[in-house]
Amino acid sequence: MFNRITQSQLFVLDQDEALDFYVNKLGFEVGTDQDFGPMRWLTVKVPGDTGRELLLEKPGLPAHDPATADQVRELITKGAGGGWFILTTDDCHQTYKTLVERGVEFSEEPTERPYGIDCALRDPFGNNIRITQLKG
Repeated sequence: MFNRITQSQLFVLDQDEALDFYVNKLGFEVGTDQDFGPMRWLTVKVPGDTGRELLLEKPGLPAHDPATADQVRELITKGAGGGWFILTTDDCHQTYKTLVERGVEFSEEPTERPYGIDCALRDPFGNNIRITQLKG
């Protein structure tokens, strides 16, 4: 019936700030950056990945009426509206070191887990990101 998930959505308050973070700090690439009148369709993806993109969506039209958009922005500002996703890497310690050098702040350093090594950070809008090196 379905083949795959192609896009997931994260709320951000400022798409230019989100673009800078995901591209210049995390090393993602732009998938789509298109003005659709009431909204900007902005996606990023892991370089070379043709299967999945993250939509960096600003609350507002056409998905939200103005009052709802205000409520969503308030939740994001409080840190309660964030989404999450997990990235995999071949070397969690080296990825952590590279991102720290780029100015990324982590909420959790690389830690041994039953499934491998992982660490955690948040984007500027409170979205949770885990980076995992799975046991091979």
